[in-house]
Amino acid sequence: MTTVVDATATGDNRVPALPRRLRGGAGAGWLRWLGKLGSAIFVLWAAATITFLLQVLAPGDRATLLLNLSSGESRERTPDEIAPVNEQYGFTDSIWQQYLHYLQGLLHGDLGTSFQLQQPVTQVIAEQIGPTLVLTVSALVVAWLLVLATTTLTAGRRGPFGALGAFLETVSAGLPQYWLGSILLVVFAINLAWFPVESGTGLRGLVLPVLTLAIPLAGFLGSIARDEFARALDQPFVLTARSRGLGDLAVRARHVLRHSVIPAVTVSGWAMGALLSGAVIAETVFARAGIGQTLVAAASSRDVPLVSGIVVLVAAIYTIANLVVDFLYTVIDPRIEIP
Repeated sequence: MTTVVDATATGDNRVPALPRRLRGGAGAGWLRWLGKLGSAIFVLWAAATITFLLQVLAPGDRATLLLNLSSGESRERTPDEIAPVNEQYGFTDSIWQQYLHYLQGLLHGDLGTSFQLQQPVTQVIAEQIGPTLVLTVSALVVAWLLVLATTTLTAGRRGPFGALGAFLETVSAGLPQYWLGSILLVVFAINLAWFPVESGTGLRGLVLPVLTLAIPLAGFLGSIARDEFARALDQPFVLTARSRGLGDLAVRARHVLRHSVIPAVTVSGWAMGALLSGAVIAETVFARAGIGQTLVAAASSRDVPLVSGIVVLVAAIYTIANLVVDFLYTVIDPRIEIP
């Protein structure tokens, strides 16, 4: 952080230094955000291009695969059966023509047609994305609540209390989601019957899937925040806050916590993408509807357009989450300059 020099107090006639984030002015800030937006668009384009290549280069004839999935039988198809499908979907066009048509469809929100369901991929995703977003966002919120509580109460403390917090974070961060979900299911749903075995759409059914995703994430984020919290406790502003009569908990919650969570916020954009991947496990263990179950079914049936559409969606959510994280930097600590 750049220190502002008080020229009057020091007798120095030099112009006081401005904080770094103010030097570039509003124009530099807009350029930085335009650069980040350009990077986000590049990531989406790269994800779309890779998914297109997966569709085109996948083994087997796409027209035969489509006919077999739609009819529920697997056999060789005659040229007369394949020709109308090739004509309808443009499978016989050059790869370049197919690629341009694919990008044009993406710009209009068209992700193609599911081979198995014979429905637009956007429609299938729209019907299934709601429960998954509720699950992942809830897990992220719960994970952060756990991080804030354990870090504020135990980080930087000597003795068994601080060691216990560090131990719990280390253990929870290493828990496999599938194993944790199975244990929670057996103990709290089957044995104790506190929660339903199948998640369903109710609030009680959401608890165990959320904990399955939130506990390992909280351990990972907490271990990052803990180290930064301990370093922040040694900063001069902590001594200043204590000299004004603030208690230990108030200093931790109002001053130290803001500085310590920034590294953990940094990986929250990645965490959102990881939670979407983990949703596949949670939705499978707890028989919960969502995009994860749809992805598993599409992959097992080689429904390439649907798999590709979900991949593009996850890339879009990941990109948006990282842009939101960059914005949160300046909200948490206005002194931070986004590179």
